[in-house]
Amino acid sequence: MKAKMNQGSSYRVDLHTHSFYSDGTLSPEELMDWAVSQQLDQIALTDHDGIGGIPEAREAAMKRGIDFIPGIEFSVEDEDGSTMHILGYHIDGENKELNQAIFEIRENRRERNDRLFQGLKEMGYPLEWEDFDKKGDRNYLGKPDFARAMLKKGYIRAFREAFEPGKLLGSPEIRKIRKKKIKAREAIRLILDAGGIPVLAHPMKVSGLKTGETVETQEYMEALEKLVIKLKSYGLKGLECLYPEHTPEETEALIGLAEKYKLHITSGSDYHGPTGPPTTQEDCL
Repeated sequence: MKAKMNQGSSYRVDLHTHSFYSDGTLSPEELMDWAVSQQLDQIALTDHDGIGGIPEAREAAMKRGIDFIPGIEFSVEDEDGSTMHILGYHIDGENKELNQAIFEIRENRRERNDRLFQGLKEMGYPLEWEDFDKKGDRNYLGKPDFARAMLKKGYIRAFREAFEPGKLLGSPEIRKIRKKKIKAREAIRLILDAGGIPVLAHPMKVSGLKTGETVETQEYMEALEKLVIKLKSYGLKGLECLYPEHTPEETEALIGLAEKYKLHITSGSDYHGPTGPPTTQEDCL
């Protein structure tokens, strides 16, 4: 994977995308059409906690002459309470333990969503299944799906309004409703055992490492380095250094961190479709 990244600026990659099999808005085939429009040579489908879209994406990518990488994105927490996302690349979708873990995570999400329905109803914003324009895997509902349903219902005027602090999905009542996350060590092991490459997604968005008003602090980077050392001991193989929301200074610092610990340097857009992703990693869930 790293060799691909070093083929020069003419080789275009995106190793972090989502389809409607998780919280994206496009089908895997539509996502590959988007990849063509972006003149991508290589793309990874990394749906949250699931791999249902991989067969369609692989076939669509092959037809369009795009190099395809099967992937996944796990929402995890570490023993110290910090939460983050771990990407897995080149995974074997037939791996039994991986599929069992995905099933259990999806069941936990379903239970969380039942509580979200009830919480929003109590706030005066009831939703029904008919309000969700959900295609692909209807068993997956993430907070972005709830935001789109509220937009369709007329509760909000813009997608991101659903995540404003103190309101709707950003309210204290709703933010207390969380799904149980697997441990970082376990997610990395699952990826490795499925023949994959585990990578820390958007490293500047790790929750629990924030020590000041912003993450652009020396303290954050020092805490992140300690986390990276720990994750590498679990088997971490890379860092998503190139990410749209990273500043040039953050990107440079992350590349230095990856090189220091001999980790793959990856690039991803976190593309969810035309509406774009929520503003925080917690809101993606």
